[in-house]
Amino acid sequence: MTKKLVFLFLALVMALSLTAAFAESTAVTVTDMAGREISLDAPATKVVALTASDCEILAALGAEDTLVGRGEYCDYPESILEVPAVQSGADTNLEQIIALEPQVVIMAKMAQTEEQVAALEEAGIRVVVSDAQDIEGVYTAIRLIGALVGRNDEAEAMVADMQSAFADIAAKSENTGKTVYFEVSPLQWGLWTAGKGTFMDELATLCGLTNAFADVEGWAEISEEQVLERDPDYIVTISMYYGEGPTPVEEIKSRAGWEGLKAVQNDAILNADSNEISRPGPRLKDAAETLYQFVSGDEALTPAA
Repeated sequence: MTKKLVFLFLALVMALSLTAAFAESTAVTVTDMAGREISLDAPATKVVALTASDCEILAALGAEDTLVGRGEYCDYPESILEVPAVQSGADTNLEQIIALEPQVVIMAKMAQTEEQVAALEEAGIRVVVSDAQDIEGVYTAIRLIGALVGRNDEAEAMVADMQSAFADIAAKSENTGKTVYFEVSPLQWGLWTAGKGTFMDELATLCGLTNAFADVEGWAEISEEQVLERDPDYIVTISMYYGEGPTPVEEIKSRAGWEGLKAVQNDAILNADSNEISRPGPRLKDAAETLYQFVSGDEALTPAA
């Protein structure tokens, strides 16, 4: 073999080695929140996120430009409304998703069927499950999504920022010995609340409160009688007001039999920002601060009588 051929051979070997090393360095392997391992040759650049919290996480990570599709209820930040919407949940439209040619679809654990997941994977789309129920789960989701789109450092910074905000609130909160009832679904639709193991339950603890339904597991349906029996000191409703009829606070005050509740008598009812407090994402720190300010007596946040 001539020197020239030897040189070319060595150059080829080196090029192949560098190519392999580069491919290995950019490859992404994650374990999603359903325990499934997903591998990508490189961070995803085309993503469909079906849940609002995951869209918020992507945007907060500076990766909004990776979104080629969003679930129809994903509406924050406002710029996300420019991203094509797809049907999700019980009405998930696979054809809409596949037509967008994403590399990855991020969805909640129970939102889609196994058959739908299989159909997406058969189309060459990686399915990633993000399913935060508590604050630690939010951190996991942030790190998972950060890894998928090559924003690991940004994910760690976001988690650290949330941890710091929660620590500050916990440090300045006093144990009030009082209870709070989270109304996540109003009376007209059937009362639902946040129990043990939810991020709302943890927000209550951060602010020195006890969840009136801490003995209930997860998100649960309850009765009027249970609320009246527990007579909470505070009520937090996440009902949205559209400018007509009684406000959510007024509606609660007008309920027959509720007039004797401590929360009603003391005007201790907070109509929280539904999206901030109900989505397991980075804005939970804002929801925690709002709850703290309400409980600590900030006049600007005390509901009008």
